[in-house]
Amino acid sequence: MPAALPATVDYAHGITCIDTEQVRPGQACCYLIGSGQRSGTAQYAFVDCGTSLSVPGIKAVLAARGIGLDQIAYVMPTHVHLDHAGGAGLLMRECGHAKLVVHPRGAKHLIDPAALIAGATAVYGPKQMAAMYGEIVPIDASRVIVADDGYRLDFDGRELLFIDAPGHARHHYAIWDEQSRGWFAGDTFGLSYRVFDGPNGATLLPTTTPVQFEPDAWLQTIDRFMAADPDWMYLTHYGRVGNVQQLAADLRGDLAMYQSIALHLADAPDRHARIVEALTLHALEELAAMAAPVSDDTARDWLAFDLELNAQGLGVWLDRQKLKAAA
Repeated sequence: MPAALPATVDYAHGITCIDTEQVRPGQACCYLIGSGQRSGTAQYAFVDCGTSLSVPGIKAVLAARGIGLDQIAYVMPTHVHLDHAGGAGLLMRECGHAKLVVHPRGAKHLIDPAALIAGATAVYGPKQMAAMYGEIVPIDASRVIVADDGYRLDFDGRELLFIDAPGHARHHYAIWDEQSRGWFAGDTFGLSYRVFDGPNGATLLPTTTPVQFEPDAWLQTIDRFMAADPDWMYLTHYGRVGNVQQLAADLRGDLAMYQSIALHLADAPDRHARIVEALTLHALEELAAMAAPVSDDTARDWLAFDLELNAQGLGVWLDRQKLKAAA
């Protein structure tokens, strides 16, 4: 058990945000949702679950709240990137009654995570891979529910709607919760760190990580989100945000700006470094416009990893555009 419980925030409608303690507090979270209790016995589900290193903290939160591991009915990773789903196998092993609900494109990777492990190890090396993500545990196929677009889960009287949500990744779904009138959006509504919240509200940043950034598909995903007229968006990075229509407009604008920056620097000899710096300057301008209560140095520190990955994703997108143009 960790020395201290992870930070939690209790929202209305039986939803709790739990910090998954990745990199630093306030950077990544998962959500614990209570059921409709039609059966009379409280059941719970997780949306995302962090890495395997997050699982001890998650268990500690459950224990502190008197929730048994056998009360966890579902584990629902929005997509299979390891900061969202790396701990799914270990959490499923601990929660023996739970079913995994996963996107059709992601199921095979959590049943047999060899490709996920190989890919992350190739990027980080075995030592850093273990330090960042811990053990990646496979999940028995008999415990897996594949959520196609439009899948509806009756969570003991609480209906959850799953939609295909490409743009950030093709193996990404989002979950509509009618009870809270909110979307559990994973990475498809960008990231918004609470440390940046100021008098003018929250600031969003796209997550264009490699290798499946698809801006046209992402705009369609945002349109589907807005068609439900949501009150809230539940982000993995980080927490619940309101003022949804304005943030959606901001996200659309940022996606256009990201493409413009990438195309402008497409033929630069130091393309990647220049894209990173351009994205950084754009983020600093937006934070200043929102009167974010942090210095530029603090903002650069918080965003360095995200913007590095965003620039990599834009590079992959640019190369794909060149191949299309040459075909």
